[in-house]
Amino acid sequence: MSVEIDALDQEPTRPLLREEYDALVEAGFLEDEPVELIEGRLVIMSPEGAPHSAAITSIGHTLALALGERAWVRTGHPFAASNVSEPEPDVCVVRPGDYWKDHPQSALLVIEVAFSSIRKDRMVKPRVYAAAGVPEYWIVDLNSDTVTILRDPTPVGYATAQDRARGQSIGLLAFPDVVLDVDSFLPPPT
Repeated sequence: MSVEIDALDQEPTRPLLREEYDALVEAGFLEDEPVELIEGRLVIMSPEGAPHSAAITSIGHTLALALGERAWVRTGHPFAASNVSEPEPDVCVVRPGDYWKDHPQSALLVIEVAFSSIRKDRMVKPRVYAAAGVPEYWIVDLNSDTVTILRDPTPVGYATAQDRARGQSIGLLAFPDVVLDVDSFLPPPT
């Protein structure tokens, strides 16, 4: 069986386009399927445990209070990153707008909370978000109690990365007056 799979891996493929993916979603074909479109492929999303869900809720709430009406904070909703990628970031900060007909195509900040998804969040998603021109991408790593801040997007990823740990804070690039404590994103220390 593995020989057949290896042979198939060598065949040329065509990515699923975002418009095709959206049509499948609208038609109900992917109902109850925990997937997102990443670089033309349907990728299964990791299930959320309690710490993951609590971190998303805490980050979303903290950002919404800090930003007020200056930006909208979306949690777990699609982001139209390109014609072949429509991830569903844990938290996405966007400019207020009319998103009734299409998902946001630009973002000020994207945040992924990582526990079991750390490999994808560190290796795949930076490429997607940087290529979309997202100026700032954070990875809240629940395994190490750190936040990695990626900035300066290039077509293949981010040029700079910094880690923040408990007791430290992060200023938002798009809103320099907003500074958040890393501890507010993480579970209480044990």
